[in-house]
Amino acid sequence: MIKFAHTEYFLLLVIAFVFVILFVLYRLWFKKAKSRFGDEKVILNLIPEYSSSKPVLKFALVILATLFFVIAIVDPQIGSKLENVKREGIDLYLVLDVSNSMLAEDIKPNRLERSKLAISTLVDKLQGDRVGIIIFAGNAYKQLPLTTDYSAAKLFLSAVDTKIVPTQGTAIGEAIEMATLSFGETDHNKAIIVITDGENHEDDAIEAANLANEIGINVFTIGMGLPEGAPIPLYNSYGVQTGYKKDKSNTTVITKLNEDMLRQIAAAGGGAYARANNASTGLKRIFDDISEIDKKEIETRQFTDYEDRFQIFLGITLFLLIFEFLVADRKTRWASKFDFFGK
Repeated sequence: MIKFAHTEYFLLLVIAFVFVILFVLYRLWFKKAKSRFGDEKVILNLIPEYSSSKPVLKFALVILATLFFVIAIVDPQIGSKLENVKREGIDLYLVLDVSNSMLAEDIKPNRLERSKLAISTLVDKLQGDRVGIIIFAGNAYKQLPLTTDYSAAKLFLSAVDTKIVPTQGTAIGEAIEMATLSFGETDHNKAIIVITDGENHEDDAIEAANLANEIGINVFTIGMGLPEGAPIPLYNSYGVQTGYKKDKSNTTVITKLNEDMLRQIAAAGGGAYARANNASTGLKRIFDDISEIDKKEIETRQFTDYEDRFQIFLGITLFLLIFEFLVADRKTRWASKFDFFGK
């Protein structure tokens, strides 16, 4: 399997494309300019050592060298073999609330961004555990299945916002049920972390947590928000705030952290509850509790022994540049002795 260490440098190929266009335009201009001086055969007799193909060859060599140099910068790596890798860990689903109330700014910069920071920090601390992401608002959606690819988890996390779901609401129970079913039938120890403000309006989240705990899944909760609450900002399509959400009586809606609900969910799920604030994401206590869960062997298949291969392409680049330097602009003497078509 081949992977690239620095894919962002593929953009440098645009430079080679631009130079090709400029070279083609220059050749067209040069041909037109040469025709103004007279008949092409007469001009070639006046400059017998001129070669029309050598500049094209030299330019092609430079472009090829540029392409191989870009590939060297991108650094292709080859995984030598696919093998079973055994790790000790647990299966963990991170269940994230993406309802509009998570845009409240009682926790800076807002509840959702603070939640994403908490998840990112947690992922950085995992070692050998499989992690998945489920998002929910009016309904629950699996964003990422269980994986040990923590880079992928953070990539999927970066794309999460309130617009990613079609219906608003707070279906915590449905999200817990989805996570419970998504684990599948394995003997690994499992845990669910629900990150939300606790404003549940859709279902019986406590019952869902209790059912999960009955089959050996611990449910933890992190409360995002402050008890005094904050208004829900509204934004236009350009991301500019236009005001705050109001109810039918034109009163500004205040969304408050429902700690009682989150404590009950954690208690029913055999886990623990922690509250985030502007000084902490509430993660340390939850992570300590998760670390105490017995870890079992998790077997995954992955490519190992990735080795850099940029040296090959760098060598080809150097060879092409040296070869281009040795190619003369004019015809070589031995080639001029052959006149296949006559003067």
